[in-house]
Amino acid sequence: MSRPIRSPFRIRPVFAVAALLAAAATVGTAAVAHAQAPDRIQADPATVQVEVGQSAPLTFTALDADGNPIDVAIRVTGPRGAVRVEEGAIRGLEVGTHTVTATEVLEAGEDRDPLSVGVPVEVRWPAVVRVEIEALTSGTLFEGSTQRHRARAFHADGSERPAPDARWESRTPEVVEVDRFGNVSAVDTGHAEIEVTIEGVSTRWDHLVEPLPELRLSLEGGDDVVRTGDVQHFRLVARTPEGVSIDEEALAELPVRWSLRHDLPDDLAAPPAPGQIRDGRVVADIPGDFTVVATVGGLNAQRTFRAEPRDVVRNLEVLGQGRQDHVRTTDFWVFEGNDGRDYVITGAKMSDGQAFVFDVTDPANMVKTDSIRVDARSINDVKVSPDGRFATLTREGASDRVNGLVILDLTEPAHPRIASEVTEGLTGGVHNAYPLDDYVFALSGGRRYVILDVRDIENPILVSEVEHEDCGIHDVWYHDGVAYSAQWGCGVIAYDVGNGAWGGSKENPVFINSYIVPGEAATHAVFPYYQEATGRFYLFIGDEIMNRRGLAWQGVPGNYQIPYDPETGQGGTILSTRGYIQVIDFTDPAEPEMVARYEVPEYGTHNIWVEDDVLYQAYYEGGLRVVDVSGELMGNLYTQGREIAVYRSADPIGYVPNSPMVWSAMPYKGMIFFSDTNSGIWAVQLEGEGRPVMQ
Repeated sequence: MSRPIRSPFRIRPVFAVAALLAAAATVGTAAVAHAQAPDRIQADPATVQVEVGQSAPLTFTALDADGNPIDVAIRVTGPRGAVRVEEGAIRGLEVGTHTVTATEVLEAGEDRDPLSVGVPVEVRWPAVVRVEIEALTSGTLFEGSTQRHRARAFHADGSERPAPDARWESRTPEVVEVDRFGNVSAVDTGHAEIEVTIEGVSTRWDHLVEPLPELRLSLEGGDDVVRTGDVQHFRLVARTPEGVSIDEEALAELPVRWSLRHDLPDDLAAPPAPGQIRDGRVVADIPGDFTVVATVGGLNAQRTFRAEPRDVVRNLEVLGQGRQDHVRTTDFWVFEGNDGRDYVITGAKMSDGQAFVFDVTDPANMVKTDSIRVDARSINDVKVSPDGRFATLTREGASDRVNGLVILDLTEPAHPRIASEVTEGLTGGVHNAYPLDDYVFALSGGRRYVILDVRDIENPILVSEVEHEDCGIHDVWYHDGVAYSAQWGCGVIAYDVGNGAWGGSKENPVFINSYIVPGEAATHAVFPYYQEATGRFYLFIGDEIMNRRGLAWQGVPGNYQIPYDPETGQGGTILSTRGYIQVIDFTDPAEPEMVARYEVPEYGTHNIWVEDDVLYQAYYEGGLRVVDVSGELMGNLYTQGREIAVYRSADPIGYVPNSPMVWSAMPYKGMIFFSDTNSGIWAVQLEGEGRPVMQ
């Protein structure tokens, strides 16, 4: 269901600078040189207890040997997503015990280990003050039938407790029974009452159990033969003994339970879950014969169909590589220049502020034509306007901390020229941007995005900005006058920025809706896609989780961002990530629904591209993954035989050798270009059908 955010944003027609509060905040000042080395750092208090969403005082002071305060810069950090460091306080975000660490910031030239102190922070839930029972299945409770319920617990501020520990009890066991999961089964007719208790707070729910009417059931709809991954729709029909169909209102009162049975083919043993069923919608993950069953009390109807292999696998041919073994390649964009030739512009890390231009007209012989140097530690994102007039480079880590957005004039695409640098309101660092022909959406300091008028690329004008209270932001994408932003724990958020259906414009963005996806507050990327064949509008939303803590494969410790150094033994470690793609049906923006996912369990996702019913997914160390996303989507696309091809771009002389780390992918003129952080730009092409799926 949709989960709009309370008071989620501020929209300003002009820009005002706001302080960036990141996972680490510096307390104090480093302007005064240390008169003497501190003896210790004192935390006040030594331990903290705080409720979720609340703040508690927490300060740190550097003391000399006599216990006198010293003016020393102290950096305070805590685990991202668990706590938030504030000025003189700590805010609890995730229940559990976490450690906040305060570390002395050494002055230049000090040759010693910095002092540090850790403070245990216990984040607790507030007390439950109200409990509700919600029926998960509609209709009348008839004798012999079962209805599902769930218990919901609320705190004094109206927030809801996730996954509460509920104790269920039937107050009328002669009429209904209830299990520990809230399933209420009617064993007789009459008045029934159930009770649920959570942390000492109880509520009750009344039922009237009626006798089951005499009916004949049947199923309509669906095909006899489909492919794995195709979604089937079945409809229950109920008739009286005289053969008269009951109307939709009476049908809605029947407590229907759907189930799915799978008959294994002879050549398949020990399969995973064969498929999914939900309210008459069915999808088969594996081949075989399936029987759909709809049950109402002691009555049932069945329908059998066969699922055949999807058979979409194709070989993938490597056309060429623009090797970058001395920098960490980031995002890229491939485009046709005004001279008719094809070009790629790439960003980079560890590149002394350089972006690079390749002529890729002959993908087997990519030629680096130029580089553009700007003041930045990282050029994370590169994009080209749809008309090919200009490109955007995002800057982070500038030496003067001004950062901002760089706009390139592509009049000579092989040798771009810096047309302008936009720093107003963007000094906190720009991680991503999205250019249109006349406007650019640019992220600012990980807290908001600004909208720039770039009809004159020499003189961009800031026209508005959108900021969410307490929401970080990582990505923004545009489709048909709507901006969709990936906002970490706040999920995906949509604004009318010119569509007009909600009264918005570039100068006055209007909030449409938001959707918080399940998982670990890791909404990193978003790609909107209209599927012509079905008329559905999907949002493909990607996680970014740069660790595998708590899983059987937790990765290799060490630094994956630098090559191996034989003198120190550091670096050269393979990346270890997790996370997946969530597919949200956003056809009705008022009622978005998560309907599917694409989850490769050993790896984590990065940037997304969908075109012509094909997903081109950069899956970090999982490589480039090409996936069939045609038709209605439901369930896990990974287990449905929808993968067309996979390529893991291991380069033996890469920045980190033999370590795939695919950042982005784009289809272009029948080819697929993608960037790998450790090996540069690649061009591949799908061939005819055949195996293997992974190369």
